[in-house]
Amino acid sequence: MRGRFDARSGSPAGATLRRVEQERSDGAEESDIREAWDEDAFERAATLALERYGQELLGYLHAMARPPLEPDDLFAELCERLWRKLPDFRWQSSLRTWTYVIARNLLRTGFRSARGPKGRIDPLGSSEISKLADRLRSSTPPHIRTRAKDRLQQIRDGLDPDDQTLLILRIDRTMSWKDIADVMREDDDSRSNSQRAAALRKRFERLKERLRQQMQAGR
Repeated sequence: MRGRFDARSGSPAGATLRRVEQERSDGAEESDIREAWDEDAFERAATLALERYGQELLGYLHAMARPPLEPDDLFAELCERLWRKLPDFRWQSSLRTWTYVIARNLLRTGFRSARGPKGRIDPLGSSEISKLADRLRSSTPPHIRTRAKDRLQQIRDGLDPDDQTLLILRIDRTMSWKDIADVMREDDDSRSNSQRAAALRKRFERLKERLRQQMQAGR
């Protein structure tokens, strides 16, 4: 065993603003991925991860990407980075959380693929991962790709990108505050996870109130 180094939202537009009563826990759900990783079967681990999280990640990229960024190109790059970086993953968070960190970083750095149409994955990478990524993109539900919006979705699309991400992760993905704090951590933020999570909860409550006021004003 080698040494280790430590929407669209995926649901129809206009998801109801609500308090999430039950947070999703991914640790137990990733035991099969961790088992493959422990066996150095990284391609199998990456395949399992993309089969489980690929559609929701693609939905997130479609919800967040704006021209000239192309969601399909971003997704291709995300798949490649997942495959290449997985051996160095430390399991200090869930793998799902880590994939959202990769996705958010791609959006924030303005990644643009130079690989041609539909962001084909580097041929030096895994052919199985490439085939899976292509299959996920081709099977994307229509409501993820279309830009049809109701009033709430229009308001959400006009928010700051970090506010959009916060809503998607908490409302659409039912992600725990601990995981959201990990996804949205800045490199220069020295606060503990619990401190960042508490600050994000307050931001979320303010954001919900602002959305309610804008919804009421538009009636």
